[in-house]
Amino acid sequence: MQQKSSENGAELVERDRQVLWHPYSSVLQPSPLFAVKRAEGVRIQLQDGRWLLDGMSSWWSAMHGYNHPVLNRALQQQAEQFAHVMFGGLTHEPATRLGEQLVQITPAGLSRVFLCDSGSVSVEVAMKMAAQYWQAKGVQGKHRFLSLKRGYHGDTWAAMSVCDPDTGMHHLFRGMLAQQFFVESPSCRFGDDWNPASIEPLQQTLQQHAHEIAALILEPVVQGTGGMRFYHPQWLAEARRLCDQHGVLLIADEIATGFGRTGKLFGCEWAGISPDILCLGKTLAAGYMTLAATLCTDEIATGICSAEPGLFMHGPTFMANPLACAVASASIDLLQETGWQANVQRIQVGLEGHLSGIADQPGVADVRVLGAIGVIEMQQPVDMNRLQPALVEQGVWVRPFGKLVYLMPPYIMQNDDLQQLCQGTMAAISQQAL
Repeated sequence: MQQKSSENGAELVERDRQVLWHPYSSVLQPSPLFAVKRAEGVRIQLQDGRWLLDGMSSWWSAMHGYNHPVLNRALQQQAEQFAHVMFGGLTHEPATRLGEQLVQITPAGLSRVFLCDSGSVSVEVAMKMAAQYWQAKGVQGKHRFLSLKRGYHGDTWAAMSVCDPDTGMHHLFRGMLAQQFFVESPSCRFGDDWNPASIEPLQQTLQQHAHEIAALILEPVVQGTGGMRFYHPQWLAEARRLCDQHGVLLIADEIATGFGRTGKLFGCEWAGISPDILCLGKTLAAGYMTLAATLCTDEIATGICSAEPGLFMHGPTFMANPLACAVASASIDLLQETGWQANVQRIQVGLEGHLSGIADQPGVADVRVLGAIGVIEMQQPVDMNRLQPALVEQGVWVRPFGKLVYLMPPYIMQNDDLQQLCQGTMAAISQQAL
């Protein structure tokens, strides 16, 4: 039976509390919860009628905003044909077209597309590709992975093993996960002069352990959930060179950085490099559906398929879901047709200007901006139970974590709204500092 939500959302929140478990939350001491009625453009409307400017793009996915007519139409037209068919032994136009688009726009050399369910799963797929590649080549012992401290690659089991084992959110599982290699995250910041010493930890680890390492996995230029750190593109270029030198594959996790967020279409472009394997997710389907992709070179694909068992051992039930693929394909077209570079540059200028005023405020450790990413790093972890309602009272939706209050607005956000978003965020932070 369909139930009607109460006007102010309190009843819906109470029903939710009885049955649902939200991400990174406690059922014993639940965090504040706000019921949504609709979303339009760059705003989310709550059940009580308030509209919030969205500073998160729904965890970095809704780059075109909400309820976009072009994406709505793509979804509806595909739904009228078929919502889903298995991808084993069958294919369809939305998946094929999306694959063609991804091969065309991603860094050179990535020619095979494996469509999967979510960003974490795309990392799992990438790690399996790397391990199966070396196994197919008859190279023994290369089954461990190298990652960066402060890195984050997802919440599934193998993905957790390449997240920061000490300061990351998965340290509770450290003793249960596969033991991987980690090096210090790049110390040379984006925009600073290049310091060759910052690559030495990676160089030393590869010299000592390359015979055990299947691949290096990293987030190009921006380490996201592990700290919203921006590092020097030359570090990435040197990492590519060292992987080639030592016979280690390079996996680029572009789940957060892909599709223009940093000011380049893909983060790898800042260093002019191509990975052996590329992970995409989040904004791939523009926040409409869950969808991810793992791309690899022909060498990886043919290498895997040239030895027993002659195929890649992975196959999600909802792989290449036609609804998601149709929206993703339309989203890529929309991105290319609407001047995303100018929009991201405009947002970067706005973030730099509007957030500069809080840099000297008490409790603020750092303010940094790259592309359509603005970060206010606090000296101490924020109190979410206080700060989240304060942000909502200011009319903005921002979801801080740890010491970080960060903004990733949709690319369509206009200057007045961007100013309001920044001012509301800074006002909430200032109130909590009192």
